[in-house]
Amino acid sequence: METGFTKWIIVITVVLCCLLELIDTSIVNVALTQMMGNLSATQQEVTWVIASYGIANVIVIPMTGFLAEQFGRRNYYFVSVVLFTLASIACGQSTNIWELVAFRFVQGIGGGALMATSQAILIDTFPPKQLPLGQALFGMGVIIGPTIGPTLGGYIVDNYDWPWIFYVNVPVGIMASIFTILFIRDPERIKNAVPRPLREIDWAGIFLLILGVGSLQLVLEQGESEDWFESAYINSFTVLAVIGMVGFVWRELTAKQPIVDLRVLGRSRNLAVGAVLSFVLGFGMFASVFIFPIFTQRILGFSAAQTGYILLPGALASGMMMPLIGRMLQAGVPQKYMIPVGFGIFFVFTFWMSQIISPTAGEDDFFWPLMVRGLGMGLIFLPITTMSLAGLKGKDAGQAAGLTGMIRQLGGSFGVAIVGTYLERSMAQNRISPLAHISLYDTNTVQRIQAFTQNFMARGFSFEQARQQAYAALEGILMKQVSIITYSQVFSMIGLFFVVCLPLVLLIKRAKRGEAIDMNAAH
Repeated sequence: METGFTKWIIVITVVLCCLLELIDTSIVNVALTQMMGNLSATQQEVTWVIASYGIANVIVIPMTGFLAEQFGRRNYYFVSVVLFTLASIACGQSTNIWELVAFRFVQGIGGGALMATSQAILIDTFPPKQLPLGQALFGMGVIIGPTIGPTLGGYIVDNYDWPWIFYVNVPVGIMASIFTILFIRDPERIKNAVPRPLREIDWAGIFLLILGVGSLQLVLEQGESEDWFESAYINSFTVLAVIGMVGFVWRELTAKQPIVDLRVLGRSRNLAVGAVLSFVLGFGMFASVFIFPIFTQRILGFSAAQTGYILLPGALASGMMMPLIGRMLQAGVPQKYMIPVGFGIFFVFTFWMSQIISPTAGEDDFFWPLMVRGLGMGLIFLPITTMSLAGLKGKDAGQAAGLTGMIRQLGGSFGVAIVGTYLERSMAQNRISPLAHISLYDTNTVQRIQAFTQNFMARGFSFEQARQQAYAALEGILMKQVSIITYSQVFSMIGLFFVVCLPLVLLIKRAKRGEAIDMNAAH
């Protein structure tokens, strides 16, 4: 436990590292077009820039507890920060797409440790009574990071060049490396721990984790672009994911010294419920951030930076809510009551969005719905985190932090994959209904085509050219209307998912007053 100046230097360091790691999950999304042009890559190839980072992240996060125990938490954190920083430089220096993909994977390995280990460091830094405040500060990074990624990326792409989305990590990485060496200390339990001999390490568990979780993440990242199960490639990795995940669960439940102790889920009902709720949180958080920029840029014609600026106030509001929610938890407000309120508020956000989406929607129309989203995310994230980890002791808290982090990331991947697939397929289905009212035998349709044709002829087009332009304009109007219907349905679907999962809150066991995470629970 730290106090005074040292305590707040540690807090600033780990929150910034966590923020960087999560910003990098979404910052590249707005730079993909530039990367395609500069690196002579296809659209299919450039998606691996996102996929490789996500795959590395989701593999490393559940292993952070073991790695910190094996090498010392401070050493592991320091190496991870340095690796993340060096990989960021290498990403910016890449001369072809596959170099960039490889360095993004390395960056994901370093970044995966930053989130779970940052949470463990904050657990050790704050006394039990102030623990909700520490978790609130951690939550600021988790909620704000994915949301401001497109904002920062859009600004950099519009004003500089795509390598700078990686170079911005370097100053923070250097500062974090120095502060880690100077201020972060291992707890006594890790200082006194004897590293496992190589022969006693759960190599089979590591292999099955990489195979199962890595294959699953790959399927979720690449499934839509490969037309899902129409692709032999996706089918093969789906089989590997099932084999790997089943084998991983069996191995970790039976091994004497598992790489990821899944038995901790059986020792804490709240952790088991919290793991499922973390999946729901990740689903809603990442899916809503994924779908909103697509709508504003494709349908409303907003720029990437403009979309980012619209998202920013809600993200900042959520971050500023975190300390307040932490104070409420400290005062004894039960998580069991806060989580349903958060779910309800998030449902209000999705319902509101489904109603205001229109071709004429402007920036001001989205301000209050996104502020409501920020409030809901704050009321969901922090209570779930504190509820999941409360009462756990020793290694269990470290294992729990890694598990919930991995499951939240997988929830986000499932959310993006399902929403992306639903969007594309529903667009085609929703197009069928209006077509029944568009025909060359329909008076209104003929009049609309004639008006368009005359308009284009007045601009200097020949009759045939004007007629083709008229048909294209009519198709554009049709697709815009179909898109509006589909995006509205997507937001409704996300909200419905939260409503369906709400009964899980009834399974939460109310913690005893004052029950907190054991202070020896660091990774």
